[in-house]
Parts: sequence; structure tokens; C-alpha cells
Amino acid sequence: MRGFSSILNAEHRTLPYGSDMTEVKGGHIKEWDLGTVPGRKSLGQHVFESLKEAIIRGEVAPGDRLVEIRLADAMDISRTPVREAIHKLEREGLLRKLPKGGFTVMNLSREDIKETFGIRCVLESYAARLAAQNYSEEELLPLEEKISEFQQFLDKGRLDELPRVNTEFHSLFYALSRSPKLIKMINDLRDQIYRFRKILLKKDKWAETSNQDHMKMLNAIREKDVNLVERVVKQHIARGQRIVLSALEERIKDT
Repeated sequence: MRGFSSILNAEHRTLPYGSDMTEVKGGHIKEWDLGTVPGRKSLGQHVFESLKEAIIRGEVAPGDRLVEIRLADAMDISRTPVREAIHKLEREGLLRKLPKGGFTVMNLSREDIKETFGIRCVLESYAARLAAQNYSEEELLPLEEKISEFQQFLDKGRLDELPRVNTEFHSLFYALSRSPKLIKMINDLRDQIYRFRKILLKKDKWAETSNQDHMKMLNAIREKDVNLVERVVKQHIARGQRIVLSALEERIKDT
């Protein structure tokens, strides 16, 4: 079975079909590889998980157009599992059906951004407060290691690694809350938050500030200062919202 290599946007000039599918966008050939379908997993589930990950990680960008038959041809499978995956992604709010056929990856709106950051602020500031009350000293070492790993990638200019390390830091941080229900609620926003982190960590200065905030959170926890750690987290998230909203405004101006 061939690997999936491209999702075509009707507004872009496409290359002829061959052994794979590619797209010319801005003079550059754009390709995505979502891998092959493993035998133990249903085709629909594999397409869904692979395409969802590509959307979240920004490999398939907002505004890109997906066409069911072309996806099926690219993966050398029938249209049924592709249709199943696409409709599931539509229900999750990642895709929108187009009037003339096909689907497009949803853009982030101001309302989506503000709502997600607002919910995140409430949940994560409370989790940080609980973490300062419930942590044990040995649990802080992995957080220190993540801060160090983040800084090493930043110093090397490997900004593409930062969203992953950032996410791992936050997961470890909020696990200290000892609240499974709260952690689950935070994780329910994980996919949307990851898309924001891709924007937040694209510039060195933003990434540097983010890691400084992480160190402040860690120090506040170590001091068991619940009010301080809650305040630092709220400031951290509010700054992130401003950056993402600003990036959205810039993108609107450029279109």
C-alpha cells in the first residue's frame, strides 16, 4: 500500500498523478506522508488518526482542501474508510464541508482562540495551585530536565522541537495536581493547544519567554507559594493568547 503523500487544494496548481501525489504551492512542491496502514487497525481509524495528527501539527494547513477520492487514490484504498475519517474530523471541528465539494481545514477564529485560552486559564491555574500543594521533591527533577531540554533546542535553533518539549513539560507539571478529572479536562483541549503552541514557539523571543515562565512556575511550586504559581500560569496563558491573536490578525492582513 502506498503512503499518503498529498492533499490537494483546488486553488493550487497540481502535478499529474504518478506514483504519489504532490502539490505546487508558491513555487514549492508540498508533500505530506501519513504512512502506511497497519494490519491490526481499521483503515478508517488509521486515516482519521494520521490526518488529524497532520492537521494538529500544521503539516496540513488551515485552508487546505481535502478531496475524498484523491485521498483514497493516494493511499490506494477504497473511499469508504476515507469518508469515515473525514466525517469524523468534521464532527470534531477540524474540517468544514465546501459548497462545491470536498472539505477544507478549519481556520482558527478569534472566538475559538479566546474561548480555548479562557478555559485553559481556569483549568491550568487551578491545576498549578494543586501541584504546589501536592508535589514531592523528586517529581520536580523531570520538570527541570524538560526546561533544560527546551533551552538546548532553542539555543541550537531547532524550534520545530519546542512544541513537543513544551507539551511534555506541561503534562508533567499538571500531573502533580493529583487530580485525574482535572487532568482529563486539560487533556481534552490538548489538540487545540498544540496548534497554538506551533504559533507561540515560532520565534526565538517568544520561546525564550515561555521557558522563563516555566522556570518561574517551577520555583513557585518549590516554594509552595500557591498564589504565585497560580498568578504566573495565568500570566503565561494570557501572554500566549495575545501572541496567537496577533498572529491571526497578521495572517488576515496578508490574505
